[in-house]
Amino acid sequence: MADNNKNQIETGINTAMYMDDVELAKRLLENADQNGGTLSNSDIVFALRNILKMKYYPVAVKYFFEQAELDEFKNNVEYKTAINAVTFCAYVAASRQRGDILLGTEKKMGCGNAKFVLKWKEMDESEIKSHLKYTKNREQAERFIKTKKRLPEPPLAFATAPLHKAPYTPDLIHGMCDVLQSYHLGNDWNAAFDNHPLETIMTMNSSICHGCVQCYVMQRFNITQMCSSSYTAGKTEQGEVNWIMPYTQMEPTVHWMLERTIRDGGVSFPRTGETYPGFDICKLCPFLTFKKEKKGK
Repeated sequence: MADNNKNQIETGINTAMYMDDVELAKRLLENADQNGGTLSNSDIVFALRNILKMKYYPVAVKYFFEQAELDEFKNNVEYKTAINAVTFCAYVAASRQRGDILLGTEKKMGCGNAKFVLKWKEMDESEIKSHLKYTKNREQAERFIKTKKRLPEPPLAFATAPLHKAPYTPDLIHGMCDVLQSYHLGNDWNAAFDNHPLETIMTMNSSICHGCVQCYVMQRFNITQMCSSSYTAGKTEQGEVNWIMPYTQMEPTVHWMLERTIRDGGVSFPRTGETYPGFDICKLCPFLTFKKEKKGK
């Protein structure tokens, strides 16, 4: 009986290895080596969830501009559509938290702010009114709205899916995490792309729908706050922030994160060489230190 249990453990999932971040990083990079030097989408998600300890699935967003590409998606993918017209961030939330593969259309878009940045409508009275609570006056509201990025043309539709389940090549990845996790991701993006400083952009309103459009247009990583209605609209659970990255920049960023984890013995910046990215007990207080004791003591 004991031997059978031993065999089951040896041939089963090696959970001890998964709990060792350095060893896990090595194994994931071995996967990349066997895949032409590139991490798979599943490898990327696994690294974010287990190394940076992110709670939610990163969401792969795609805008469809070609009818043939949209038809291929419809004919070959099991996907869901909204029964009611909902916000863009509701699509992202369902993919992030429930793992849904979704297709959104203009008819099923219930957010005017999203329709504006997606070029499904022009600036109108309702768009101006939705920004008046943020601005000094109407003229400022109109001027601020005009600074927002918009897609180059109206898409036929858009899709959202967890990155590891995405049945298409994404345009960009939307994620949600705590502030310190976003700091780690931002630093690794800076290092991977030899960039400094990281200049983030926050807009009034439309943080997710505009944030994704902005990423598509500018092809730059961004970390930004939520809209003012983030709790009431179900966009956040614990005051998280958005991170949005072009898909082509995702793999190099996570690849470097894994290399750094191996080099330093852990992913943490607050305490270099430790595995948890948010070790936050009086920062580096010398009083809170521990040492190995000799055997027999």
